Amino acid sequence: MLPLLQSGGLALWLILVLAVLALAVFLERSLQLHRDRIDETDFLEGIFNAIRRGNVQEAIALCDETPGPVARLAAIAIRRRASPREELVAELDQAGLAEIARMERRLAFLALCAHTAPLLGLLGSVLGILRSLLAWRAALPLVGTAGIVDGLVEAALTTAAGLAVAIPCYLGFNVLVVKVDRLVLDMREACSECVHFFATLQDEATHA
Repeated sequence: MLPLLQSGGLALWLILVLAVLALAVFLERSLQLHRDRIDETDFLEGIFNAIRRGNVQEAIALCDETPGPVARLAAIAIRRRASPREELVAELDQAGLAEIARMERRLAFLALCAHTAPLLGLLGSVLGILRSLLAWRAALPLVGTAGIVDGLVEAALTTAAGLAVAIPCYLGFNVLVVKVDRLVLDMREACSECVHFFATLQDEATHA
């Protein structure tokens, strides 16, 4: 394995560094997004029941103890429950945008790796071919094969490594995007239910 790495040159080492960083980002984001996903229906039912019983602090505590953007948005809705419907919707929209930005953190790095790794592989390939040509020219008129083969090995290694890193990065990026989209859908549904719930409470209080 080590001889292959040494044959790949600097471009191969850069590709390997990108691979390690991309793997770390993917694992961290994947675990975080998995923790953020909760059973939205049961969670909202729990806090709505607490509020109906008059236990607002219990509902807020439940939101604070529950991870994820849905719980954080629900906590904002509870604290702003007395606001007019339009103001509450605007407040949740702003908070939702901040939550989306938080969930998408470092995803751009995976996309960058997916684009950069094959370019580094191409660079290594060009450098390897150039190395072979220089070895061929230096050996004229008695051309040997050692220097030429070394350059071609470098070219093949870096090209293969670049693609081997880019493809998983691309797939990992799209997997995380799907996870984020699911959470965004949960957030929208939760916000809609919170707005409707508190609007209903205000109407009941008005007509009581």
